Amino acid sequence: MTTPKPRHDPVQLYTDLTTGNRAALARAITLVESKKPEHRALARSLVQEVLPLTGQAIRIGITGVPGVGKSTTIDTLGSNLTAAGHKVAVLAVDPSSTRTGGSILGDKTRMARLAIDKNAFIRPSPSAGTLGGVAAKTRETMLLCEAAGFDVILVETVGIGQSETTVADMVDFFLVLMLPGAGDELQGIKKGVLEIADMIAVNKADGDGAVRARSAASDYRAALHILAPKSPTWSPPVITVSGLANEGLDTLWQQVDTYRSRMEATGEWQEKRSSQQVAWMWDLLQQRLMHELKNSSATADRLKTLESSVRNGSTAVSVAVDELTTLMGLNG
Repeated sequence: MTTPKPRHDPVQLYTDLTTGNRAALARAITLVESKKPEHRALARSLVQEVLPLTGQAIRIGITGVPGVGKSTTIDTLGSNLTAAGHKVAVLAVDPSSTRTGGSILGDKTRMARLAIDKNAFIRPSPSAGTLGGVAAKTRETMLLCEAAGFDVILVETVGIGQSETTVADMVDFFLVLMLPGAGDELQGIKKGVLEIADMIAVNKADGDGAVRARSAASDYRAALHILAPKSPTWSPPVITVSGLANEGLDTLWQQVDTYRSRMEATGEWQEKRSSQQVAWMWDLLQQRLMHELKNSSATADRLKTLESSVRNGSTAVSVAVDELTTLMGLNG
């Protein structure tokens, strides 16, 4: 009687993944997302093995308010890129999915062309966990996609708020989609979003929306002028596009290419990536320490007691922290 082959044969998975097998890529991402210790160990080993095959893709974050047309724009832009010979992976970071169950299935139906394109791959964020946890898995998923041969990674922020900064910290280029008719919307723009944007594209600039889109673009340019650019090499451009009508997306991609060329020439491209890797290491370490603190038998019970005593004011916060770090062996 032959011994059954393990479901996750690491050697076979590596081989299949690195030859572009989509089923293998999906299995590898599932391992990354798994909470089972044996799966996580295998996932870490796999990510380490494929690391030399990563880093060549361009990683683009895309955000925008609900209704701005992210899915339609990604579908059209991605289809343009696959037609030009690129392989495109679309990933979603959705910190709200624990409440809503996730919206990626809806996004897949709205990305009708990419969903059936053999040179495209659409993957949601995990449906459980904190934003930090989702982001960590998205980072590893990006590496797996690159190892599988995808050279354009589009990371969409499905949620709002902190997810924008989180995504900006894991990509090379951050695109903010805006609605035409800036007027009221301009007042509601968070300064932080403009500060992290590498380009603003006013969407729905077709038909009756064209004039309003141009006016909005002018207002956004004025808003950007009062902010110091992130890099002396690049001032974020503001363009008008229509994801639905496929207008302006060639210009959008040309700007991305120009950005990459300029940043690579100055060394800022690699410096940014290196800094992101180190920041990721510290984020992951912090998450691991917090998990250990909350789940270790040595600290879990005492943590609840100290939390109560801090809440009722009988123990100072600094005293509680000192005791917990001592229990974890982190003092002295």
